[in-house]
Amino acid sequence: MPLNETCLICSAADQLTSCERTVMAALCVSVLTLNMFLSVFFLPGELADCPDKSKLFITAPKKMEALSGSCLHVPCSFTSKGKEDFKSHRTTFGVWIKKHFSFDDGYKQNVIFNSSSPSNIYPMEITGNLSQKNCSTLFNDLTTNHSDTYYFRIENEPFRTTAFCDPLQIRVQDSPWSPSINISAGDLKEKQSVSITCSALTPCPHSPPRLTWNLHPDSDSETEENTDGTFTTKLQQTVTLSHTHDGYNISCSATYPVNGGPSKTAETQQTLSVSYAPRDTSASISPSGLLSAGIWVNLTCSSRAKPPISSFTWFKTTTDGPKKVHEGHMYSLNVTDGADYYCVAVNALGNQTSWVHVNASAARTVDVYTTVRITGLLMLCSAVVIFECWFRSRFRNKAAETDDVNRVIEVQAS
Repeated sequence: MPLNETCLICSAADQLTSCERTVMAALCVSVLTLNMFLSVFFLPGELADCPDKSKLFITAPKKMEALSGSCLHVPCSFTSKGKEDFKSHRTTFGVWIKKHFSFDDGYKQNVIFNSSSPSNIYPMEITGNLSQKNCSTLFNDLTTNHSDTYYFRIENEPFRTTAFCDPLQIRVQDSPWSPSINISAGDLKEKQSVSITCSALTPCPHSPPRLTWNLHPDSDSETEENTDGTFTTKLQQTVTLSHTHDGYNISCSATYPVNGGPSKTAETQQTLSVSYAPRDTSASISPSGLLSAGIWVNLTCSSRAKPPISSFTWFKTTTDGPKKVHEGHMYSLNVTDGADYYCVAVNALGNQTSWVHVNASAARTVDVYTTVRITGLLMLCSAVVIFECWFRSRFRNKAAETDDVNRVIEVQAS
């Protein structure tokens, strides 16, 4: 049942009872669903005959995007088949049709370009050599109103046909496309040489975008043709990575020139994540300076790395070689003598060492020497004092004895 008849029946259902309307509504839905199913799987007209009954086929992108105020280059080539085949020696004209592939009188308004006509609806030109089956075309001064579906047709008397199996969808937008940043390697590591590329879609190779980035401000971009005939503008730089690149933010902008207005710019950014071995490893001691034997000190090891440090190991240098004394970033020890210690910071990419000296040996020598001197002086002073006290005590005793004798003599004399 035709779709318009179905709609009439459904609209007439408003005059029926509630029960009848319910039944009729279900019937209408079923018929509409069937129509949609048939329209998808059983295409009308020539589209249902693709590719069997088509005599012309083009090789071109199925979908393309363009920027308003700019142009669009459509890479295109064609092949033909049938009894009345294309002949390169005959005069050939190319035709572009929008919306519908038909070239009948009822669709003449859809013909936007015909190379046989001196004036056309759209400002465009076929840049390819039709005699060599090259139908490449340049659309100029595009606006968003030019977004549509287009079909290509060949007029090569008596061979005249449209490539109705190969529609081209063009979408014209006001905003430019952000460029893309690509890095040649997935996992980035220090000392690795990688190629970093900033690419921008270039629908109009005659007026390509200007690319700039912060990797190398004076870099010159190049416009390259892709395998499908489209174009891409690129900036490329080879970089040997180091730990300083970790967290570095790459910024790339694409500036598109347009007709009758200011250029349009879009930017993209990407932050680098670079793995590196331990760096800035540092061993420290607290308290520091000249140390006395018997005190406790803390040896601390710090470092930065990506991936993070997996282990810290402490070693003491001895006459027999390095001796492992501790696992961990902090080592507490009781000072007995002076020695050199070092820590080793390790991650998956490497290791780094830092040294620290425990300065206790000299401090201990000074303490013993000072103690001996002080003790000797104290003993000497004590001996002098004792001797003087003894001497004075003995002198007083003798003087007292002399006085006693004198008094006895005086008493006897009297």
